[in-house]
Amino acid sequence: MAKEKELEQVEGQQLSVENKVESLIRVIRGQQVMLDHDLAELYGVETRRLNEQVKRNIERFPEDFMFQLTPNEFDNLKSQFATSSWGGVRKLPYAFTEQGVAMLSGVLKSTTAVEANIRIMRAFVSMRHFMVNNVAFYLFNEKVPSVRNATWNLTYYFLFSLKNFSKKSICF
Repeated sequence: MAKEKELEQVEGQQLSVENKVESLIRVIRGQQVMLDHDLAELYGVETRRLNEQVKRNIERFPEDFMFQLTPNEFDNLKSQFATSSWGGVRKLPYAFTEQGVAMLSGVLKSTTAVEANIRIMRAFVSMRHFMVNNVAFYLFNEKVPSVRNATWNLTYYFLFSLKNFSKKSICF
């Protein structure tokens, strides 16, 4: 009985960690990415150390693996998360795609980084499955307003026609 409870607690912790990782995945420039400071926290290193390792191995990180946010993208991101402008980030953060995150495991060789990387990769896969499984729902929701507008226009046309319909033509 005690082992089952321990197992449930461990599984619950894993789910909460995976949910946390999924919540850190953002869509920027139409790509699912994670920001350098979020990755550094998961890997248990300072953001500047993570970025130093990336710069030392920059040939492993082409533009489709990693890119730096523009000031406009960063301001938009801050406004979404109500981040304080006091202190904090001095440089624009880097965003890592799924492939960039995979490449980080080769650059950061600690056990913590490898374990965190496995969780992150699972979160990316989970998000991809979610998007694929729900694409029909999103496509349907995009079409609903146009169907609703067409129905409303048709209803309005008939009501307007009835209003202008002469009573004399009904009676003989």
